[in-house]
Amino acid sequence: MSESLETPLHDWHVRRGGKMVDFSGWHMPVQYSGLVHEHTAVRERAGLFDVSHMGEIRLRGADALASIQRFTVNDASVLQEGQAQYTAMTNQAGGIIDDLLVYRMGTEDYLLVVNAGTRAKDYEWIARQAGPDVELVDESAEWAQLALQGPVAERVLGEVLDADVTGIGYYRFARIEYGGDPAIVSRTGYTGEDGFEVYLRPAHAERLADAILEAGAADQVVPAGLGARDTLRLEAGMLLYGNDMDEERTPVEAGLSWIVKNDKGEFIGRQALVQQKENGSPDKLVGLEVIGRGIPRHGYPVLSADGSPIGAVTSGTFSPTLKKGIGLAYIETAASALETEVAVEIRGRSVPARIVKPPFYRRQR
Repeated sequence: MSESLETPLHDWHVRRGGKMVDFSGWHMPVQYSGLVHEHTAVRERAGLFDVSHMGEIRLRGADALASIQRFTVNDASVLQEGQAQYTAMTNQAGGIIDDLLVYRMGTEDYLLVVNAGTRAKDYEWIARQAGPDVELVDESAEWAQLALQGPVAERVLGEVLDADVTGIGYYRFARIEYGGDPAIVSRTGYTGEDGFEVYLRPAHAERLADAILEAGAADQVVPAGLGARDTLRLEAGMLLYGNDMDEERTPVEAGLSWIVKNDKGEFIGRQALVQQKENGSPDKLVGLEVIGRGIPRHGYPVLSADGSPIGAVTSGTFSPTLKKGIGLAYIETAASALETEVAVEIRGRSVPARIVKPPFYRRQR
């Protein structure tokens, strides 16, 4: 078995008491002070995440945009310089190869941010689909990435960076310098809260992490691990690749039809997705709220009122914010009406639940 990879902040996590686990081949902190404490800090104040395991792939050249249009489902032609877009790459059958962010860095310059566990697969797929006049580079080793998420994130980050982060709109970014080197500050996020990601050279990652926690000390900003990141994203109804979507599921089934722009022209998987949009899909990703006690977990069966199996849970947890079990599940479309009462089989018990529309949590704006 190969050793886990380490981010530039690995030793920083260990010094701060992070409980380290393997995640997608990386040695990452699952928690520091406790999952619920970190989760609550992000909802009420802010939490700092290391997401340096994510992959960054650069496309430059005259064919860069045409290539992205061909292998992603969203319409990248609408992007302005300084803007980001959520999208997905699909195969010919419409199955999701990965979900990703596209950053328009310049006229013929794009940065793709992909999932850690799919980086090698993604790069090979992109290399096969890219046009002849494209410079394709895996820049993952050149970037560390920190995410500061929560209500005080804007103020704290503004104290640390020599940049006006208040002027960065949602799904926008700014190119800055940190430590004399190029850096990027974006406003996206994976928690349901306002927040930012800072992409910077690995040598400066510890300095920035320390500066953020020092600036946020009065607000009790804390380092947060993968455990809180997962409960936060699930409350916000955000999907996790490998759990809630994969190459066997399409964006239509996964509730991501809004990112599929069939009218932009041909792209890989378009025909299958057009047919599924027109004819419907046999299964559908829905939200589940448990009624009473019980926590749905990945793989648990979902049952109809008469006890017949109609699907399975893909992600589930106990929601620290809502104080109840919540989850996502693929179930038969015919049985997917909102407020339908179903059951989740939890360790041999049939636990009542109802179908709801994600997200489970929306922040006050």
